[in-house]
Amino acid sequence: MSDEYDLIVLGAGPVGENVADRAVQGGLTAVIMESELVGGECSYWACTPSKALLRPAQALRAAQHVRGVTGGELDPSAVLARRDSFTAGWSDAGQVDWLRSAGIDLVRGHGRLTGEREVTVATDQGERMLRARHAVAVCTGTDAAIPGIPGLAESAPWTSREATSAEEVPESLVIIGGGVVGVEMATAYAGLGSAVTLLARGGLLERMERFAGEQVAEGLRDLGVDVRLHTTTAEVRRDADGVTVTTGDGESITASEVLAATGRTPRTGDIGIETVGLEPGRSIDVDDTLRIPGVDWLYAVGDANGRALLTHQGKYQARAAGDVIAARSRGEVIADDAWGRHVATADHSAVPQVVFSAPEVASVGMTADAAREAGRATEVVDHDLGSVAGAGLHADGYRGQARMVVDTEREVVLGVTFVGADVAELLQAATFVVAGEVPISRLWHAVPAYPTMSEIWLRLLERYGRQSA
Repeated sequence: MSDEYDLIVLGAGPVGENVADRAVQGGLTAVIMESELVGGECSYWACTPSKALLRPAQALRAAQHVRGVTGGELDPSAVLARRDSFTAGWSDAGQVDWLRSAGIDLVRGHGRLTGEREVTVATDQGERMLRARHAVAVCTGTDAAIPGIPGLAESAPWTSREATSAEEVPESLVIIGGGVVGVEMATAYAGLGSAVTLLARGGLLERMERFAGEQVAEGLRDLGVDVRLHTTTAEVRRDADGVTVTTGDGESITASEVLAATGRTPRTGDIGIETVGLEPGRSIDVDDTLRIPGVDWLYAVGDANGRALLTHQGKYQARAAGDVIAARSRGEVIADDAWGRHVATADHSAVPQVVFSAPEVASVGMTADAAREAGRATEVVDHDLGSVAGAGLHADGYRGQARMVVDTEREVVLGVTFVGADVAELLQAATFVVAGEVPISRLWHAVPAYPTMSEIWLRLLERYGRQSA
């Protein structure tokens, strides 16, 4: 292995892997530094294991909502074993093999910036200094945040890592937080048989359309979750019998485990960014090519830059960053206009997200409130998703809602939200519409097949036409 590479990447999660891979495909040499498992948070403690935990109960509920299907039960131990298969038993051997096959070198250890284009790695064999000819990319991700609630940190709380890698299902679980992690883990553990209480300071999923959080709260209660909105947590303590959580109004809740699901913090505190004048422990500001302004060789990609804390969006950024690093190394013209090859324009206006709750929530683009706050002239179109023939065939008594936010000056769709069973599979079409800024007049010619849930597009367009007439 060399001590000099064209590109040095800090962090071997999906983002770091993709930055390195695109750069290598562009003709550069690259090395990744990683102190934990190659494959990162998503592969072992987030996206993959959480969805593996959620899917069996989701499949069972789907069957139970179709008349004529009888029987069926969930085996929690088998669910956990299936989850383990998707994490390869928390072994990264397969990911390491992929790096090798892609021509990317790996250094095991914690890397820190120690000079211009210089990274020093603390390995089991001692420190090693590497230099980058062209660029260094910070792809270190985030850690779960533990809020300063008295007694919480001392009570050995679960974070998303423990929740997704648990070896057994707790009899009872208190979840602090009403965001995506809190909602998904409430759904998963209620499905696996835990008695779940969810405490949220406000509503659920507050960054999404309000009706989404309201319908998810209703769905969680249908699963038996004790959902307490606008409820603060005053204290947590653990003893031999479990944990006791005291709410702001003085009520005590005892459970086997407590999960802190209150957000993420950037993992930038000990990587040497102060050497280039940046503040450790904070998200790193970047331009749309993911380069740090004023430091022409340093990039921050994925969660470390705080633009969109989603694996798929980080990988999108990584493709742009890897390509632009290679292009700049060759002195090529950079396609950095909006929607160009070397920029992450979608971070601003076309970010897709799915919450795998019951019901699911799928959204892309701007909410109605965000569009108004941005000064857009809008029309908001809502429709009952359950009234579409495809939804009725999909599940008896299907409940759901769809919203389309339209820019009435440009006649394009700014945002779409779906709530209902299996709406995740509707999201890519909506993403094409929002990212492509497809004119409403052209959307009329995108004919949805009958009888599918995609007919919701026809209903939304019809309603928009009536509202605009």
